Amino acid sequence: MTLKYACITVTPFAQNCTVLYCDDTLEGAIVDPGGEPERIIATVSELGIKVTGILLTHCHLDHVGAVADMVAHYDVPVTGPHQADEPLLSNLAMQAARFGFPSPAPFTIDRWLTQGDEIVIGKRTLRVYHCPGHAPGHVIYVDEQARLAQTGDVLFQGSIGRTDLPGGDHGTLIRSIVETLWPLGDDLRFIPGHGAPSTLGEERRSNPFVGDHVLA
Repeated sequence: MTLKYACITVTPFAQNCTVLYCDDTLEGAIVDPGGEPERIIATVSELGIKVTGILLTHCHLDHVGAVADMVAHYDVPVTGPHQADEPLLSNLAMQAARFGFPSPAPFTIDRWLTQGDEIVIGKRTLRVYHCPGHAPGHVIYVDEQARLAQTGDVLFQGSIGRTDLPGGDHGTLIRSIVETLWPLGDDLRFIPGHGAPSTLGEERRSNPFVGDHVLA
């Protein structure tokens, strides 16, 4: 029994919408459905997953564009991120206009999260960590037993989240990575919001922004 995942890369932002699921119960959550709802629904159907919820790492447009579609289709609650992202949620239409995208349908957060909260998916438990910097309310989800994390736009393979968007702060993001992510262990695998998966250890060794050789 473990936590498995499938990524669907959606929209011109090449955002990783992830289906996290317990391989014992086949219950799962859709993390950051950023767009192309038909492809997400098709993947869930192919996997035979029973969707029990929508999880958000943060409220930037490219991570929430299809949330309303998922709620309408699956009739499940939306959980996360931290409430510090509420202004971003309120300004989705402005975000869409800035990038030339249609405004997404509105939706409601059923449960805001805080540091240390837990999310249950089937027989798996995800621990929540508040990691601001890219967005004020950004959270990550960690299955410590499976050694797997969903990091959204905090950390990428070979890069870090941008901090030039409203609510971003470079120093805060670096602290989130060093003080919250690194202590989780070098062997922790992570699925980022964009790009390929990696491990914390690999990023500490080679990441040109937050590698140990850079921050020493």
